[in-house]
Amino acid sequence: MKTAVVICPGRGTYTKTELGYLKRHFRDRALLAGFDATRGALGQEGLSALDGSTSYSVAKHTRGDNASALIYAATIGDFRAIDRDEVEIVAVTGNSMGWYSALACAGALSAEAGFEVVNTMGTLMQEALIGGQLVYPCVGEDWVPDPARKAALMAKVAEIGARSDHVFGLSIDLGGMLVLAGNEAGLKAFEAEVPPEQGRFPMRLSNHAAFHTALQAPVAERGRARLSQQLFGQPDLPMIDGRGAIWWPGATDAGALWDYTLGHQVVEPYDFTHAIRTAAREFAPDLFIVTGPGTTLGGAVAQSLILANWRGMGSKTDFQTRQQTAPLLVSMGMEDQRALVTKGD
Repeated sequence: MKTAVVICPGRGTYTKTELGYLKRHFRDRALLAGFDATRGALGQEGLSALDGSTSYSVAKHTRGDNASALIYAATIGDFRAIDRDEVEIVAVTGNSMGWYSALACAGALSAEAGFEVVNTMGTLMQEALIGGQLVYPCVGEDWVPDPARKAALMAKVAEIGARSDHVFGLSIDLGGMLVLAGNEAGLKAFEAEVPPEQGRFPMRLSNHAAFHTALQAPVAERGRARLSQQLFGQPDLPMIDGRGAIWWPGATDAGALWDYTLGHQVVEPYDFTHAIRTAAREFAPDLFIVTGPGTTLGGAVAQSLILANWRGMGSKTDFQTRQQTAPLLVSMGMEDQRALVTKGD
């Protein structure tokens, strides 16, 4: 049996190629029907209908109130599909919105309570839609760590954020990428003052607000008012949060977990790189399993492991060589890799 840390993806991972993901992979039809009923009672389109659309719509499928719920359901379905006779899950973590999914996967929230948290927060984010996000690389295409480059970029971010009427800062430390967020003035200043990279960066993220910044304080406040502490309980598995801190089974203060999830996690930067470093060093798993939907988080996981100098990997080539000889990263959004950790859908 192999040990594994499971990693739950965040916003932006349910894309055009994921349309139909729930139909293909979500086994618990009763649970999905429950999610649909919950959304129907709120006047929202059901996940089955969204996932079963004849075509993918950026305007519809990337909205926070739709995307968050779709991604959560895909994650829960994939987590439950992991073959526990062959894989021992030793910890769970996630990226950004994936923290909510991690709470449910680890058992600190029931599947239904996790859906309530995700659907509520996704809807509140969409209703407010405060600020925006963009992505910019802090390593080259070889993924070799470049601390000086990252420091220079962070200095530029701080300088822009200090300008009058500009709000700008780090949203997510995402391996070899910086996810940056702020108001329109801050976003435009950064876009104008850094060189284009790899033909697509800096890249704005559609329908994304300034997540993990102080701009989200009103959303956090509304979330705390709507979501009870009673939803939260002890996890069955260790959980690694967006600070790299570990919440242990039997030793978790449910009130503190509620407070972090609907406080710090919403309004402070999310350090995914640190979370993966902690996962690697504290649990030393045989595998890192990224649930679906999508496959984009795999690169950030690999980059984070390289930044942690995990098992001597120092570049993209090192990772690819290791992956070919003895895979350590499994992306369930890829059918061939999915088969490595499931009994089949």
